Amino acid sequence: MEIPTKHLPTGEAAVEEIDMISALHENILGHILSFIPIVDAVHTSVLSRRWIEVWKFITSLKFDDSLLHHEKKMPKQQFVDFVEKVLFQLTNSNIQSFSLWLTSYQYDASLITAWISFILGRRVQKLHIQYADKVFLSSNLLFTCDSLVELVLQMKCILSLPKSASLQNLQKLSISGIKLVSDSSDCSKDITLNFPILKVFEARGCEWLTTQNISLQVPLLERFSIAIWNRHSNESSEYAIKVYSQRLTDFTYEGDLEQDIILCDSSLIHNASIVIVVDEDKEIRVEKLGFQACNLLRQIHDVERLKLLFYKVLRHARDIFANLPVFGRLTYLELNEVNGEALLQLLNNSPVLDTLVLLNGLADSDKDVFTSAMVPQCFLSSFQVFQFNGFNANEHDLCLIKFILENATMLEKMKISPAFWLRYADIDLEKVKEKILSLEKCSNFCMIEFFDISGS
Repeated sequence: MEIPTKHLPTGEAAVEEIDMISALHENILGHILSFIPIVDAVHTSVLSRRWIEVWKFITSLKFDDSLLHHEKKMPKQQFVDFVEKVLFQLTNSNIQSFSLWLTSYQYDASLITAWISFILGRRVQKLHIQYADKVFLSSNLLFTCDSLVELVLQMKCILSLPKSASLQNLQKLSISGIKLVSDSSDCSKDITLNFPILKVFEARGCEWLTTQNISLQVPLLERFSIAIWNRHSNESSEYAIKVYSQRLTDFTYEGDLEQDIILCDSSLIHNASIVIVVDEDKEIRVEKLGFQACNLLRQIHDVERLKLLFYKVLRHARDIFANLPVFGRLTYLELNEVNGEALLQLLNNSPVLDTLVLLNGLADSDKDVFTSAMVPQCFLSSFQVFQFNGFNANEHDLCLIKFILENATMLEKMKISPAFWLRYADIDLEKVKEKILSLEKCSNFCMIEFFDISGS
């Protein structure tokens, strides 16, 4: 390969300057160009004859139809032409990453499908697609692309799941907006998805419309997060999502409990977040809600940190906490919708609890619930921090504070933030503070800290 040089005179002598960058191999130059915007990478072809073909060796492609070029967005047809020029002139047969962010225009579905299919055939390792309109995605092509290491799909498409599929190198899977259906009407066996080294699984806003259980064989999975609602269904789904992992440590669920999540080995989960929302028009199945919620909580009874947020739940299923498991390792608990009876049940079932965060005031409770209550075990041995956000300054909330101060022997901090609505209420918060500060304290080293409404 001829190395370009320049001869620059310095006095009587000539100094030879070597263009070290242009002398590099095309694959190295292509990798370097992958770190700059794709438009700029293609424009390097005008630098010299040596650079005309270099951009075709880039290994990372990112197309975004919302980015400004020359201080304005690229027109739709110009953007389409540019993408097709780049894709179909690529020399590199192994693409490290491909990102397609389409937020400015609507495109013909077959065009987007062709682009995705093309890049899947180039042994892409990281594939990120964001597109709000409908697209046809070939499940056969997707589940045979064994080079995939990271797959992020935020798009409206129907994905037909085969009876079994395996992606040997996939480490992260994140999907949203996708409608998952069965490839077969045979309901006798589970759909089995085998991802042997997957570490992160995220699914949000997808429709799980399969007629079989979905079995995720993910032995190395560490984080599982799913947000799932069956708004269009009048009944709970008969089919479950089963997760087989021996290393699962983080679990997140958000939904209406209409589809069962089965964690086949949950002993290592130390951090969990559960958000349950009850749809007002599905009160017919409320009687099952308590059982389903407890069944989910039983699977994570060894958790150390738990965020448990309920919306519109207690008004329909007040006995949801009746059969709670014992959380033998739980040290941190965050709640938003709970009454006094339920809170006591949780405290009694959390013997080593260290920190309680209450995001809202207590729901209606029996006025004597704390007067006759047994002191939870954690109050005598481990409970140190109580953070009360959304304090309503009513009788229920004050009774809770009094109960904690009088019985929590290890308490170190109590942080109280008034609910926002109190700024418009005719309540003297200074008098409320004085009342709280005058309460008897079991712990000699407890600090009570008040926050103003603007900081709550």
